[in-house]
Amino acid sequence: MPDNYGKITQDNLRQLYGTLPKDLSENLPGEQIGQQFHFGAFGTKCVIDQNGVTLGEQEHSSVLGLMVSVYALNAKSENCVLSPLKSFQEFPGSASHVSASAMPTSKLLRPYVAEIKKAKQSIVKAFNGVNEHSEVGGDFSFLLYPLPKIALCYIFYEADADFPASVRCLYSYNANQYIPVSGLADLGEYTSRQILKLIGR
Repeated sequence: MPDNYGKITQDNLRQLYGTLPKDLSENLPGEQIGQQFHFGAFGTKCVIDQNGVTLGEQEHSSVLGLMVSVYALNAKSENCVLSPLKSFQEFPGSASHVSASAMPTSKLLRPYVAEIKKAKQSIVKAFNGVNEHSEVGGDFSFLLYPLPKIALCYIFYEADADFPASVRCLYSYNANQYIPVSGLADLGEYTSRQILKLIGR
């Protein structure tokens, strides 16, 4: 039985395939094989078809599948505009979502900063990302692409004698063109959860 996220995902896919855009593979971007679309999402291989969203070896009727379906519905030809990076709070309409989802994006990772640093290369590779970013400070950072046209920049501050470890997350400038702001809140949180999976947490 699909959960509520799964039901909304199926509704989104019916809408998408009801009038399937001819340029969808270019706009995602991804590879079209028959009626399927293949691309990278959340650090793994993603497949969209009329029956659902598959990430890795598992079919997801969860929030991850929902976000992928929303991203596909909002696919457009414009490219990711990376700079200037934005905090979640800088997006219009974000105020009501900050406490619910923006905080977990960083909070989830704070206890594992040292482990994340050791696994940095493998995390960046999984998310088709980039090591470091010139706009930001921190002790180390990386840029990840949980979805092909949305970048998240994670900035890490290691613990020292005076302060505990901390984490910031910034979004690519036009991220809200591809997912509504309420979905961006979840995007940050679940990207962090995928990072934790990659380090075995």
